[in-house]
Formats: sequence, structure tokens, C-alpha cells
Amino acid sequence: MPTLEQMQQWTNTLGRAQQLVLEHAANLATRTDTPPAPAITPELLFEPETFARVQADFAKDSLALWERFAEAAGQPAPAPEGSVAGRKDRRFADPQWQSHPFFDMMRQSYLLVSDYLLRLTDTVDGVDPKHKQQLRFAMQGVVDALSPSNFPITNPQVIQKTIETNGENLVSGLRHMLADMDKGQLTHTDGSAFTVGVNLAATPGKVVYETPLYQLIQYEPTTKKVLETPLIIFPPWINRFYILDLAPHKSFVKWAVDQGLTVFMVSWKSADASMKDLVWDDYILRGLIDAIDRVRELLDVESVHSIGYCVAGTTLAATLALLAARGEADKVRSATFFTAQVDFREAGDLGMLIDDEVLKLVDQLSAPGYLDGRYMAATFNMLRGRDLIWNYVVDNYLLGKDYAPFDLLYWNGDTTNLPARWHRAYLTDLYRDNLLATPGGVQIDGTPIELHRVKTPSYVQAGREDHIAPPKSVWKITEHFTGPLRFVLAGSGHIAGVINPPGSGKYQYWTADKAAVSLEEFTRIARETPGSWWPDWIDWIQDFTDPKVPAKHARRPGKGSMPAIEDAPGRYVKSR
Repeated sequence: MPTLEQMQQWTNTLGRAQQLVLEHAANLATRTDTPPAPAITPELLFEPETFARVQADFAKDSLALWERFAEAAGQPAPAPEGSVAGRKDRRFADPQWQSHPFFDMMRQSYLLVSDYLLRLTDTVDGVDPKHKQQLRFAMQGVVDALSPSNFPITNPQVIQKTIETNGENLVSGLRHMLADMDKGQLTHTDGSAFTVGVNLAATPGKVVYETPLYQLIQYEPTTKKVLETPLIIFPPWINRFYILDLAPHKSFVKWAVDQGLTVFMVSWKSADASMKDLVWDDYILRGLIDAIDRVRELLDVESVHSIGYCVAGTTLAATLALLAARGEADKVRSATFFTAQVDFREAGDLGMLIDDEVLKLVDQLSAPGYLDGRYMAATFNMLRGRDLIWNYVVDNYLLGKDYAPFDLLYWNGDTTNLPARWHRAYLTDLYRDNLLATPGGVQIDGTPIELHRVKTPSYVQAGREDHIAPPKSVWKITEHFTGPLRFVLAGSGHIAGVINPPGSGKYQYWTADKAAVSLEEFTRIARETPGSWWPDWIDWIQDFTDPKVPAKHARRPGKGSMPAIEDAPGRYVKSR
């Protein structure tokens, strides 16, 4: 049973946390960048009815918690199923969290207090929605960090492991922590298990073209004949291209080649000081359009199929709008968008973090002319701190576990640097000011672009659980483009929703046979199909009724007018 002193400490902790929320809410309500607020009183800081209900619920649940443990007389006291303290949470999956009365009490009281603090932030009134989101995000980070599972003396697994190993787990954990401090990045997986070009990014091909911005990879065909129109893939330069070419059984590149496509991949160069002045125009003109023209010239074809993933999908949309404005839309026969946004009104957690203070910090961190990719990795980890930070702190620092080999997590830690000017403009022009969604709001090479001029047939894929490009945000492409469009909602999130090969038998996807005016309507009328959406995509590509041509001469890497420079995956993907 918890002692009176422990109960008093919890009460004191709760009181101090509530005071901090009150003080921060008062500060937000009096900021000069928010609408003028009336005199600050507790009633004006919070929505009175909701605040009273939250307070009453917490008092009732707290009393019930103490009564359960008092009646249990030193035994575990399970919370009612479905209650806050009784909810399932994988941080507390170990049976000791429920079998030992002290840890059971700690678990339940933590869940109760954290729920109260999060609900309390939701009652803050008199501030704009973005500040309210930021307050909740900050509170979520606090309650995640304060979980008793994160501390050695309050985690029964760590205590047991320490006793069993005579503290060797803590020594191993310290070794892991010091190594991470040296490299300035949290480790998620055993990096020694993977080598790019050997068991990652290993689909056979050649680098056939190279600029200071990117390398162009052409992959070796595996079928005797291929579709006449080639496919060119534009991955995000926020990370390495081989998320689409992991192990052979997960590789979208290998799968697409095996479907009879001539596949090209852009491998972006990780930014250095020489790239400090690059802007979005460069990635569009010297990146996407240049690569499209090179492939068209190499294979003597009028157009290409294209794929843009995440930020490269956003850039592909801008490229299509520019080509339309120039009367050159026919260069791209189809466009596929993996979890890409063009309208950032509902851009999710990342958009919430963009404000003047963050932009000042970005400027400071980008002093060399580029942003070190480790900062971006830390940002994405922070968006899902419970899964991508604290889970690894417990397993690898406290329990001293060795890192498991996982190719996707290896890719996630293989960061790239970002050009300073491009990165800042991306955050301000798109995330903050949403200029791409405004007709003429963005100019590329002096040409104002308008998304509604894009009539290119498009395949738009969103992830149902994507927190980086939420499906509501991805859906907005359908509200701007005016050409034929197929929208597909895939199970899982930003990565697993895309990298879902047919052989895995995982997840599902939804499609609709008739047009919908909103994501909500699409969800109501959509048909669910088990497994991967990749076969749906290749059926869509094949509906263009391309003739097939022999897979020889320029269809083989290095055999046409562009001699092979080096074997895939090339130097750029390995540069740091």
C-alpha cells in the first residue's frame, strides 16, 4: 500500500502541474500575437463547464482509486474495465505492473493524473487553436516523460533485471547512452547488420546520369518486354531513397521492375555548404524536370509515369502545375502521390510546431548553410516520443538490451542534410502560409502556378494512421486537381502504409467506385480490400494501354546514349 507521504507527494505533484498549466494559459491569453483578451480570471482562462466537469471527474476517479486500494488490503486492486486507470497501455504490459500492489497503484495513479492534465489543457480558453494544440503537445511530452516506466527505481522490469544481472544491464545501458551522445542521435537498431548496396538498396541497376543535385539510377529489367512509358520515382530528400528499395521482399522498386516497368530512381545528394543557396525552384527545374527530360531523351518517349513521395510529392504537384502553365503537361503521362500534401490547412502535428520561435531556431541550426539531418530526425522522433524515444530509453538504456536489426529503422536513422534556404522557405511558404494552395501564391522560375490547372491523371495514396501527412490533408489534392483521379486510403501510416508488399499479407486499403466530395463521404462509401494496394496501382498504370517494347538497348542500364557511371545505388546515397 502507498504510504501517506507518497500520497502527499502525488497530490503536491498534481498541484504544481495544474499551476503550471494555469500560468501558461494566462501567458498565452496575454500574448501580443493573439487577439486582445479581457481581464484574466480563472473563468476566462478555461471553459467553465468543461473545466468543472474535468475537475469533478478527476476527484471522483481519484477517490475511487484510493478506495479500491484501501479495500484491497495490500493486494492488487484492478480498475474497472474501460476506465482511465484500467485502459491497456503497452508501457505497462509486464504482469508485474498489475500483480504487485505498489506498482499497480503507481500505474493506475499515473494514468489517472496524466489523463487529467491532458484534459485540463483541452479546457484552456481565450487562445487560438494552434496555441491550444501546442499546449496539449507540450503536456503530452511531459506526461510521456514522467511515466514511471521510464525510471529504474519505479519500473519493476528494470529492478528485476538489475537484481538478476547484478547491475550489468545498467552498465550496458550506459554504454549505449554514451555511444548515442557521441553520435548525437538516438539509436533504434543494430546498424552493423546492414550495408547499403548489399542487403539494402540492392536491386541491380546503374547510375546513368549525375548532377550536383542528384544521381539518376536506371534498374535492370527482369522481363523480356516492358511497358513503353517508363516510370521515374522521386523520393523525399529529407531521407534516403532506399525506403522504396529495402530488402528484396519489401522493395517497391524490385516489384515494379518485375511488373514489366522500366524504372528510374532519383537519388538526391545530402546537402553541404555548397548547396546553401538552393531553393525550391532548383529542385523543380534542376531536379524533377531535368530528370524527366533526361529519361524522355534516353528512351525516345513523349512522356513518363511519375511517383512523388512526401515532400517530393508536393514538389511533383508544383512541377505539374508549372508544366501546365508552360503548355508542357504532356511530358508526364501519370502522377502518383505517396502521402503527399499540397494544401497545408490540416497538416497535422508538424504544422502545429511551425511558429516564429521555431523558425528562429531553424535559422540558428542552419548557420553552415544546411540543416544537419539529425535535427530533423529528432523532430520526427519527438512527434511520437512514447514510441520513438522513451521505448528505446527503457529497452536499451535501462534494461540494457542489444539493438535488434530492423531495416526500416536503419533507414530512419540514415539522415540527410537539408539546404538552409529551401528548408526555411518550405516551412514558411507551405506549412505556415499555405501559398501552394493559393492560385498564383507560388512562382517557379518567374511563373505563377495554379494547382487547378493540373489535369494529369493522378493516383493519390494516403495512410489512415499517418501523423506526418494526415489523410484529411492528403485528400485536399482532390479539391485542387481537375484531371482524372483515383484516391486510395491505405492501412497504417506514413511508411508502413506505403511499404506494404503483396507478399506480406498485412493491412488493407479502401477504394470507392464513385466520386466523393469529402474524405468522410469517401470513408462511408469505400470498399475495403485486404492486403497491399500495390496491385491496385499496377492495374491503374496498365489501364493506360501502353504498348510493350523489347527490354533491350536503351532499356538496359548503360546501353543507350547514357553510359553507366557506376553501379547502383551510387555514391550520393552513401555520402554524409
